[in-house]
Amino acid sequence: MALNLSPGGIAAITLFTEDLAASKEFYVRAFGMRVHFEDDASAVFRFGDTLINLLKADEAHELIAPAAVASAASGARMQLTLAVEDVDAACADLASRGVELLNGPMDRPWGARTAAFADPSGHIWEIAH
Repeated sequence: MALNLSPGGIAAITLFTEDLAASKEFYVRAFGMRVHFEDDASAVFRFGDTLINLLKADEAHELIAPAAVASAASGARMQLTLAVEDVDAACADLASRGVELLNGPMDRPWGARTAAFADPSGHIWEIAH
């Protein structure tokens, strides 16, 4: 029997962090969310139907072995995008929460208006309309 892997939505994204407490505080502050689940190694937030799991980097190896866990100093390798109605208003809200933008707001050649910021572990978040 063939395995059906057609996408029906992403259930969870796990982000590795060196400082779980700082990352958790950032997500509570930046997104105004409450923790959905937590234990000594992780904190999970619900973004609609998708769970964002912040996992201590030293606990990540068993999930991805034999792949290596890269450090935040290695540079960005992904960006998570959230759709918003008003990028400028969202940027003002983020600034009021103490979040510093990496770039934007700006109009992109492909027609979107975007801005980007990073969490304490270097994961890049974009807001876009």
